[in-house]
Amino acid sequence: MRKYIGILFVFGTLLGCQPKERFFPEQIETVDVSILRFDNALMQVEANSIREDVRGLHQQFPAFMPIFMEDILGISRMDTDYLCTALPAFLADTLYGFAKTNEYEQTLFQEISDIEESLSEAFSRLYYLYPEWHIPTLYLFVSGFQASLCWVGEDLAIGADMYLGSDYPYYNRVVHHYQKQTMRKECIPADVVSACLFRNIPYPCRQRRLLDQMLYQGRVMYLLSICFPQLPKYEVMGYTKEQWQWCKQHEQDIWNRIIDKKDLFKYDNLTLASYLNDGPFTAEISQQCPARVGVWIGWQIIDSYVQHQDTISLTALMAQSDSQLLLEQSAYRPK
Repeated sequence: MRKYIGILFVFGTLLGCQPKERFFPEQIETVDVSILRFDNALMQVEANSIREDVRGLHQQFPAFMPIFMEDILGISRMDTDYLCTALPAFLADTLYGFAKTNEYEQTLFQEISDIEESLSEAFSRLYYLYPEWHIPTLYLFVSGFQASLCWVGEDLAIGADMYLGSDYPYYNRVVHHYQKQTMRKECIPADVVSACLFRNIPYPCRQRRLLDQMLYQGRVMYLLSICFPQLPKYEVMGYTKEQWQWCKQHEQDIWNRIIDKKDLFKYDNLTLASYLNDGPFTAEISQQCPARVGVWIGWQIIDSYVQHQDTISLTALMAQSDSQLLLEQSAYRPK
């Protein structure tokens, strides 16, 4: 849930000189974000009072409870009888560690004011840029290792059990090793805002070549970094510090290889997936190159473009539809 409570003072030491001077005034209205605790309410369900407890969940969370039943539990929202049998089993399951996981989730997420504060600051900046956007109501829930984020209409639910820490032992059973890097509590704010950006910022280009996709996703990453100026860029990208440094060290080689292979203007799914999708590495470059390097290069091009365009606004940048012109005016020349 959210409400407007006053003025957020945006200091240059927080945003950095360029974003403050170019994109935001000294003061912007604050969006106060608070997260609804479906997870806490769910943990209060008892087998001996299951029907009453289920009725209470429906009353307290009328929008999210049907989504939880159908998308997470795989139960028809009308099948209350089966729900009353399946829900206690879901909470007590030991085969996949749900019981232990739910207990750990309650401890780790006992205090979430840091997440709410980070989201409040980010959504305040977005509200200044896009006052017509809907600021989503947010829920915290446990998903049985099925969903990090789940849309509830225009609102968003956060699967807390997918953010228990990269070394959480049960993750070895359900995800690939490379996916665990971003399965940390501190990754939630950027994941939430990233989901909102991709949902609300339309793809502006007429074509879907690699160049167009790189610059679209690169723009979203640039805006995401503006929303979280205190966050290291490698965290915004979902990289480790070492992965980011590898890309910086080999930036010219990566760019030259994309150009030499004439991949920039390809639009086949295999090429796009290789450069843009998550995975253990980017096969088109090397097994040492982090995945999604096309997004990373797109971000570097956008960063260069902003530096060379003194009057561009963030909203105009997001709406730019001519990828070729954007590339040319970026004067991007990695060294």
